[in-house]
Amino acid sequence: MTLAFDPDVQALADQMIQDRRDFHMYPELGFEENRTAAKIVEALRAAGIDEIQSGVAKTGVVALIRGRTPGKTVLLRADIDALPVTERNDVPYRSRHDGKMHACGHDAHTAMLLATARVLHARRNEFDGIVKLVFQPAEEGPGGALPMIEEGVMENPTVDAALGLHVWNLMEVGTIGVRSGSVMANTDEFTLTIRGKGGHGAMPHLSVDAITVAGQVISALQNVVSRQVSPMDSAVITIGTIHGGERHNVIAHEVTMTGTVRTFSPELGEAVPGMIERIIRGITSGMGAEYQLEYHRVYPATINDPRISDLVRDAAAKIVGWDNVVEAEASMGGEDMAYYLQRVPGCFFFVGSANASKGLTNPHHHPAFDIDEAAMPVGVQVMVQATLDTLATI
Repeated sequence: MTLAFDPDVQALADQMIQDRRDFHMYPELGFEENRTAAKIVEALRAAGIDEIQSGVAKTGVVALIRGRTPGKTVLLRADIDALPVTERNDVPYRSRHDGKMHACGHDAHTAMLLATARVLHARRNEFDGIVKLVFQPAEEGPGGALPMIEEGVMENPTVDAALGLHVWNLMEVGTIGVRSGSVMANTDEFTLTIRGKGGHGAMPHLSVDAITVAGQVISALQNVVSRQVSPMDSAVITIGTIHGGERHNVIAHEVTMTGTVRTFSPELGEAVPGMIERIIRGITSGMGAEYQLEYHRVYPATINDPRISDLVRDAAAKIVGWDNVVEAEASMGGEDMAYYLQRVPGCFFFVGSANASKGLTNPHHHPAFDIDEAAMPVGVQVMVQATLDTLATI
């Protein structure tokens, strides 16, 4: 990799690592990021940034960097929450909070946006317009982007474009992944309760076995993807939990299962719930059972604007060279960055963070997830360049 080193960013490399490891040691779940938010505010003030608003959507932080003259406003977003995962890494910066871990890289995102803020604030006399820094809670759930938007994060000043990044352990450190169009999926969740008629395990003819009905439903739901969705579209239906029964010789009266649905097309996202319920209704009715389906839409698809995506590609090429700018694969993962990109054009891109030679290849949400911290200066340089190019272009 040929990296165009930015001395301002490289000077912050040690600070980035220190920030990231501090956040990693003290992870906080969605809307509980009080210590994290306080550290962010402290770091922004230390950098000389004084237009700061905290307590947005409970624990979010918003700050402004004003350029030399008024102009467009670009929003830069980092998610700051952790996951309810028990860490298995044997590292000095291992989580100090049992059952909580930064297993998706949000600690790095926060440290990287702080470094980006330091660089852009130092260069505020070199660009026109405003950079709006958004440190967002609860991306992992129940979702912090929409509450921040509802509290006015897209206004005062009005946002014209939005950028976000994600460290990505599916890509080697030193690479940048960009994709126009749908990059992350529509994310839905459902809870299904099937009620039969309990009874003695030796007399099944007198009962309606909720477990048997549930098994038929689980198998049949896979036909939605294989036989009702066009092969040209993408969809996933996953049953994540199932609970039912009380004893080996008792036929279960009730089974509850939860699952997730992922799609890219908005039209398909609207159609799939009906497909699912028709199958459930048919099977339960045919087997003498009843059901209750609760279906919730979580995040819409994250859709990158082609023009802004091209600006990010060009910015990345200036930093890592065209050979290391790759076409990011669309992911069935969900992201509430989608809500910002529903309102303004923007780009959510990926920063390679895996390093096989160091054993840093575990996937996101794994209890031993970790990144090559050399990815962070790369991501910051791309974000700084993309911000400057976007402000100069839109």
